[in-house]
Amino acid sequence: MKLTKILNRVFLVLAVVAFVSCEDQLTELNVNPNGVDPETVQPNLMLATVISNTATSYCGFDCDVAGVMQYVQKSGWGSGLNKYDWVGERGWGYLYGNLRNDKHLYERSVEEGMEFQQGVAIVLRAFTYGFIADHWGDAPYTAALNGATGEQEDMFPVFDSQETIYRGIIEELKIASSLLSKSASAYIGIDPNADVMYGGDPEMWRKMSNSLRLRYYMRVSTKLPSFAQAGIEEIVSDPGTYPVFTSEEEDATMGYIGSSEADSWPNAIAFDASESNFNRVQLCAGFRDVLVDLNDPRLAVWFNKVRIPIKVSTAYTPEADIVEDGIRYLHPDSMDVKGWVVYNQETWPADIEDGKVLVDTNDYAGMPIASSTGDGSGWNLNPNVIQGGPNVHNSALADMYKEAKGDLLRQRLISYAEVCFIIAEAAQKGWSVGSQQEWYEKGVEASFNTWGTSDDAADYLDGTGVTYDGSLEQIMVQKWIANWTVAHESYCDWRRTGYPALTIGPIATRDAIPLRFMYGNNEKNRNNTNYLDAISNLVETDFTAQDGEDSSWSKFWLLQGTGNPY
Repeated sequence: MKLTKILNRVFLVLAVVAFVSCEDQLTELNVNPNGVDPETVQPNLMLATVISNTATSYCGFDCDVAGVMQYVQKSGWGSGLNKYDWVGERGWGYLYGNLRNDKHLYERSVEEGMEFQQGVAIVLRAFTYGFIADHWGDAPYTAALNGATGEQEDMFPVFDSQETIYRGIIEELKIASSLLSKSASAYIGIDPNADVMYGGDPEMWRKMSNSLRLRYYMRVSTKLPSFAQAGIEEIVSDPGTYPVFTSEEEDATMGYIGSSEADSWPNAIAFDASESNFNRVQLCAGFRDVLVDLNDPRLAVWFNKVRIPIKVSTAYTPEADIVEDGIRYLHPDSMDVKGWVVYNQETWPADIEDGKVLVDTNDYAGMPIASSTGDGSGWNLNPNVIQGGPNVHNSALADMYKEAKGDLLRQRLISYAEVCFIIAEAAQKGWSVGSQQEWYEKGVEASFNTWGTSDDAADYLDGTGVTYDGSLEQIMVQKWIANWTVAHESYCDWRRTGYPALTIGPIATRDAIPLRFMYGNNEKNRNNTNYLDAISNLVETDFTAQDGEDSSWSKFWLLQGTGNPY
């Protein structure tokens, strides 16, 4: 892929957004002769920007949701991630901004008769609206993005129900699949350099559209079981009409160019002299405990061992606390006097509430969820306490996450592994989609292939806790592990099924994990009537008293009446 050419196209499209036409003489004199007229812009000039903005808006591994799902914790500036402090408003302007660009891409593609670009625009539009519905609930959808017309209902769009949005994007993805059903040579105007995800391959985008349909059918399966069953069975039974991913090589991912901070992996140290972005994202004990219990080799791919392990020993009596040969030794008598106890995954919350100081002696040490404020820099007796700094006694991200780009440094939207686990869950429900065991094992194998541990997959599948047992929990735990760097999807699964079983940390903001984002102030202040209608559809829980209806602990339609996750 010619990355320089892609960058040029991305920068050109910024001019599309920046300029609008006007007939008065003053504006004519101020038109940039090097800009691009939005009314005539070539769709391929917009494609790379819309794809990249869609991908980078998705929640990866260091957003607040990644903390809730117990993948990571932060050593600084992370109260939302460390103890789910989700009591403030969260705007969606960046998402609707990209949807406006997406809409323009689609309209120009229709005008130019470019069906490939139309199909891609629809897939990306559906993906983004799904993300909005997943996080906030009801939202502007059918009446959104029409502000340029100037009508009252367009300036202040109504919020469609969450159900309407999910049904709508499923239908849109059907349309996209049809538009993308031809061979590449049958389309006009495909530029492989403009498609930074699939290089202009319509079959891959078609598979992505149908794989996303599986995701959203499963998303609504508790509320609309017959609808979801019919949709998933239709797709699985007719791969010729509705092809989906068939290998991890087809995953919908976007790599990074690595030439600047804007186009590099978010934690790249080349553009962060302090290395704070890398250092402050550290392993969470909840994720570590499961990976260690299952003897999962992916742990070593994603995280480093602690630089200085801690051991409890009397070997250096009477020394109470000493570092020898790269190991920190603590004397048990001294620990008793100081109230220090070794971390135990069964008792640690009670130990903290009893005033104990936890000491993690694992080679891969992790900070427990909601055991620290947003400044977790002192966790595990860190000898160099710096907010947002490193911790020699806690596992950092693997070194590859320091790099600006790399084969495994990709923004992941949906994967073959996810498709396998969706179908395995459908089989677990008794739907006609094939063997639950086969799809479950395919999902595990796909994840191992993705992360370069394929040689270990067979032994892993024979291991305690992993060998197929037919349970929903087993499917969801493995799907959670496979969705490392795709925290948003794990979060949606946990809300829907209650799996994996997650701990509520002792200093959590509330005694429950949040369920949604609160609406942003722009909606409250500028679209108040429709905002009030939307929050009236939320159902309060035992944890919303401080907030009222628009609370991160309120239930939207998807969770109402399900009993999940609480």
